Amino acid sequence: MNQSFTQSVTFDEFIAWYPNQGKRYELHDGIVLEMPKPTGSHSNVTGFLMAELIFAIAQMDKRSNWIIPRESIVKTNQGRSGYEPDIIVLEREALSGEPRWQQASIIENAQSVKLIVEVVSSNWRDDYFKKRADYEEMGIPEYWIVDYNAMGGRNFLGNPKQPTFFVYQLIDGEYQVSSFRNDDRIISPTFPPFNLTAAEIFQQS
Repeated sequence: MNQSFTQSVTFDEFIAWYPNQGKRYELHDGIVLEMPKPTGSHSNVTGFLMAELIFAIAQMDKRSNWIIPRESIVKTNQGRSGYEPDIIVLEREALSGEPRWQQASIIENAQSVKLIVEVVSSNWRDDYFKKRADYEEMGIPEYWIVDYNAMGGRNFLGNPKQPTFFVYQLIDGEYQVSSFRNDDRIISPTFPPFNLTAAEIFQQS
């Protein structure tokens, strides 16, 4: 991860600055960071998950209201961070309550979000610690961490480390986590038709 600025900026300053150069940036506690370029394996897993989620949405007859935008930025409650998830599923009807969606694809309300997915890369601590805590505080109902290459810490992945798919479900304001490995079938509260094993997902890398 490359730091783009050393001085602290506001969320609005970050959005006004954001360049259109094919690079991805996030705001972490007022500091603008350039996100690492995805590897081929990361892109394979992300694309596969997106296709399967679209299929699950169709099976649930939600195509008219649940959407997966090409890109969006999630503003955290404190307004000092803004993240661009690998995948985000939004409820179209709720977007009318998002004041900056039409202008800048910005999400501020948890009610607009059905799911956020982060496919783990070299900045794995952000996914496991910072983003998980911020999404929980916002009230995002479901959050997936997909660690296909076992990059996270041993306290998450075991010793020896194993590729793991984590589903965080918001219950009474706190995330409860379920982990899936090998031939475990993924159980998603929001997407019951998502009927894949962890191995089927990880082999896409």
